[in-house]
Amino acid sequence: MFDQFLWVVFPYIVLTIFIGGHIYRYQHDQFGWTSKSSELLEKKLLRLGSNLFHWGIIFVFGGHVMGLLIPIGVYESMGISEHQYHMIALIGGIPAGIAASIGIFILLYRRMTVRRLIATSTKGDWISLICLLIVILSGMSATFSNIDSQGFDYRTTIGPWLRGIITFRADPSLLIAVPVWFKFHMLAVFGLVAAWPFTRLVHVFSVPVRYLTRSYVIYRKRRPRHENL
Repeated sequence: MFDQFLWVVFPYIVLTIFIGGHIYRYQHDQFGWTSKSSELLEKKLLRLGSNLFHWGIIFVFGGHVMGLLIPIGVYESMGISEHQYHMIALIGGIPAGIAASIGIFILLYRRMTVRRLIATSTKGDWISLICLLIVILSGMSATFSNIDSQGFDYRTTIGPWLRGIITFRADPSLLIAVPVWFKFHMLAVFGLVAAWPFTRLVHVFSVPVRYLTRSYVIYRKRRPRHENL
């Protein structure tokens, strides 16, 4: 019953909070729907940490999509063996994870040491940074604990479970043999997803689509006084 709640019921509770939280936030706090850029308060550390974190997390997310949402049969049909996939995942995933880790450490250090940021930081700022740090570090721990290509294969356990969550056919028995580090990483992701709608992370869904169709902005040069006379 505990596994049924933790890996079937609880994920849907988190998804409900995630979706409902975004809807509520958009309806009641559109002016707060922003990344709350602090570039004016400090630029040097922000530029370095933000670039490392964002580029790293983009590749990490892409790797998760490839490993969890794409069935293993697709790779087999392409002639990609388990060992080949594992090596590709390590070669691409470890550098991306390291970049994201360094980036989030820099951003957290910046938030803790710059006085103007300390004075203007909200609880949501700290929650988002700490949740991201836990998720990234737990993910890196799971990766380094599974470097051996003959070890645990998440594509045959976590992958089918996640796709079952999406299709409303979740099977908690698939996670019985999952190592503890992977389960801890999954629970950390649950925490991040539940907190997401109430932090600055909502800016991820703010795609400036209207920018492509907006009217031109006309700028006029200020004429010298003698031309106006």
